[in-house]
Amino acid sequence: MKKNRKILFIVPFYRDRSPSQRFRIERYIDYFERNGYECTFSHLITPETDKVFYSKGNLIAKTLLLLKFLWIRLRDVRRASKYDIVFVQREAIFIGTTFFERRFAKKSKLIFDFDDAIWLPNVSEANKNLEWLKDYQKTERIIALAHYVIAGNSFLADYAAWFNPNVTVIPTTVDTLLFVPEKKEWNNNDSVCIGWSGSQTTVKHFEVIVPVLKRIKEKYGRKVSFKLIGNEQYLNDVLGIKGIKWMPDREVEELRAFDIGIMPLPDDKWAKGKCGLKGLTYMALEIPTIMSPVGVNTEIIQDGVNGFLASTEEEWIEKISLLIENPGLRQKLGKAGRQTVVEKYSVEANKQKYLEVFNVVPERDIL
Repeated sequence: MKKNRKILFIVPFYRDRSPSQRFRIERYIDYFERNGYECTFSHLITPETDKVFYSKGNLIAKTLLLLKFLWIRLRDVRRASKYDIVFVQREAIFIGTTFFERRFAKKSKLIFDFDDAIWLPNVSEANKNLEWLKDYQKTERIIALAHYVIAGNSFLADYAAWFNPNVTVIPTTVDTLLFVPEKKEWNNNDSVCIGWSGSQTTVKHFEVIVPVLKRIKEKYGRKVSFKLIGNEQYLNDVLGIKGIKWMPDREVEELRAFDIGIMPLPDDKWAKGKCGLKGLTYMALEIPTIMSPVGVNTEIIQDGVNGFLASTEEEWIEKISLLIENPGLRQKLGKAGRQTVVEKYSVEANKQKYLEVFNVVPERDIL
């Protein structure tokens, strides 16, 4: 009987905490195990340490946590040779060293997975004073060390190809068996909810679209409402928004309240590295979606076919207005959007791609 292969997943967070982990790895674990892989997770942040590490200040507590993180990763290095694959998502540790990735690559086969332009400077507001510990060039060094690289989109893959020829694109995906649309019967008299989901760090992208939403409010009055998920501290009295905390067990239910989903982004390198997840979750639920035409969004959306793309303020107003005024169009674009996700961006459509990588990498010579 063939012995199961073993994978050690090196990830930043506990289960159901990080979108990258949830949508790129965690939804696939059962499938991996059914296909002969034993999966072990090693995370740094726990539910107890989460609030401490992402709070402002607390330098002594954070320093102690970093020491704990180092100990966890040293433990992982010691056991790495027991695994056929060590799968690192984004980085092994939050500071600017590739010490652990180098040792993983010597003891096992290293797969590196990333879904953001993490080589560009970016740090949470709570940890600005610790940015000196970062080294953004470490990303290229990790890529060069890896036996194989999985990138979330073609923009990221093009970057990775400068440092490693073994790169494949596997998009960030949605579990369409979990993200199931709620049947809606719209008519022209209904109030229309325009929604956005994100986090405390990405709410700045929502702020970009606020002037548009104010004009929509002026135009349609009580016919429109607005909902924001992911930052419970966010307030906007003009739009009547009190942010809602994101919770994994309520995510689908909260998103289903949207009649229109929006994903505004700035046209910069960081945004080009995004994998369109926000829009994909809307689309999976048959919520008609409007995105900025940045990066992978232009691959996901065919304007007017399965959603809308909007650049200027006037385009946003025009396309939001079209959806507000046309329930039939909302339904048509919503259904086409879900079909796109099912065919190209679902767990089911991409699960075999991971196995193809896992099956070939252990057979290669150690670098």
